[in-house]
Amino acid sequence: MPIISKITRGKNNPERYNIYLEEKFAFSVDEAVLIRYQLTKGKEVDQWTLEEINFEDEVRKAYNKALYYLGFRMRSEGEVRTKLKEKEFGDAVIDEAVKKLYTFNFLDDRAFSEALMRTQVKSSKKGPKAIQQDMQKRGIDKQVQKDVLDSYSEEQQLEVAKGLAEKIAAKESAKTPNQIKQKINDSLMRKGYSYTLIKQAIADLDLEKDEDQWTESVTEQGDKLWNKHSKKLSGRDLVSKVKQGLYQKGFPGEVISEYVEKKEQEDD
Repeated sequence: MPIISKITRGKNNPERYNIYLEEKFAFSVDEAVLIRYQLTKGKEVDQWTLEEINFEDEVRKAYNKALYYLGFRMRSEGEVRTKLKEKEFGDAVIDEAVKKLYTFNFLDDRAFSEALMRTQVKSSKKGPKAIQQDMQKRGIDKQVQKDVLDSYSEEQQLEVAKGLAEKIAAKESAKTPNQIKQKINDSLMRKGYSYTLIKQAIADLDLEKDEDQWTESVTEQGDKLWNKHSKKLSGRDLVSKVKQGLYQKGFPGEVISEYVEKKEQEDD
């Protein structure tokens, strides 16, 4: 069996030690591994022990890499595993490192998921579907996803969705009610809310317009259509094209007729 002929402290990392067997450098180990295996000069080590030492030292390296990674913010187990694979640690080593992280409470997917949901709701105003997608990307267990998302009540979802709907309605006030509803629907769908909940959020909004508001809105959007199509069309063809565009945007027939009549008078 080979004998340890020399042990030196690492230059770049004083917590690691270089082990020499038969006067030749063999490997380096973390201080904790050195102490556990009682590695001292003159000690004989068999091949089995050398393999054990190497494996445990790899686990220590992976564990330390994970701690550094976790030092910036909370991470899921899936994120940690992905990072360690990128660092080319083997599956068995990663498994042991992850176990140690759980043992010392550095990993907790449930707490991570709860914090993730709180952040997504508060800062991004996301609904459950979008939050679930974020959890899936981070490798969160499906049951943990369900348990955490169940705490995001429909009442909370509706409150957040209403707030978003009101902001969109205020921003898009120059558009028709149909356009505003579509804008809200598309935005909240992307945010991960259900169709039923979106319908509820929209139902509570007052999107009706008075005569002056309709006139202002149709003028703004009608002029854009008129200028666009007048480059290629004129006469009845132009009027028909503009009317069609305004109908599609949700303008009432009488509002469209008044706009077109006024526009034709301007052109005469």
